[in-house]
Amino acid sequence: MPNNYFKFKQFTVFQDKCAMKVGTDGVLLGAWANCNESIRVLDIGTGTGLISLMIAQRSNAQINALEIDAEACDQANQNILKSPWGSRINVIHRSIQEYTVESDLKYDLIVSNPPYFQNSLFAPDEKRTKARHNSDFEYEDLIKASLKFLNTNGVLSIILPYLEGTMFILQAAESGLFCIRQTNVLPNPGREPKRLLLEFMKIKKPLVEQELIIELNKRHQYSEAYKNLTKDFYLAF
Repeated sequence: MPNNYFKFKQFTVFQDKCAMKVGTDGVLLGAWANCNESIRVLDIGTGTGLISLMIAQRSNAQINALEIDAEACDQANQNILKSPWGSRINVIHRSIQEYTVESDLKYDLIVSNPPYFQNSLFAPDEKRTKARHNSDFEYEDLIKASLKFLNTNGVLSIILPYLEGTMFILQAAESGLFCIRQTNVLPNPGREPKRLLLEFMKIKKPLVEQELIIELNKRHQYSEAYKNLTKDFYLAF
């Protein structure tokens, strides 16, 4: 059984009411997304509130955090209110489809760790299924929302498995959302990338492509690049 909470350097994330627990993907995105100059941020599918909390720690932005699941909303709210940044993060119980219709706000940054298992077997638990699969969430919904909500110079930052990420890049470009930064995440040196950290804009720019190795040749022997990226959050670094 996963722990009911995950403690970071400046905040704690309780997760017993959320289908998807704290994981490496969310931490990577929260640490990697470019939020230095962001004034307003939208977190799509906030879950425990992890990425919103990380962005709040790294910036002075006001953050709206969308979550479709009522219990996850409640838990995200509790995590945020117990953090140092409760006044800057607003949890909204809405699907991205509903919010796209209802809101006309503009954002400097949109972040999302979206569901991605499109064709695999569903998990037995319905809530976990909704969190992990895109049965209620299509990539086109995220693209449509980004095109509507991003400022002229705003960015969308996401993390996806390699195959789904390459598909998303093509689909987004067809709609006028262009990948400008891509970090290929490798579990070990010499291995194929397992995840893609991706940044998109409505303005076409030359792609900046990088590589991030998580572990070296021994288990829990983390690369300096990974430690530098996450050291403000993980207690171990």
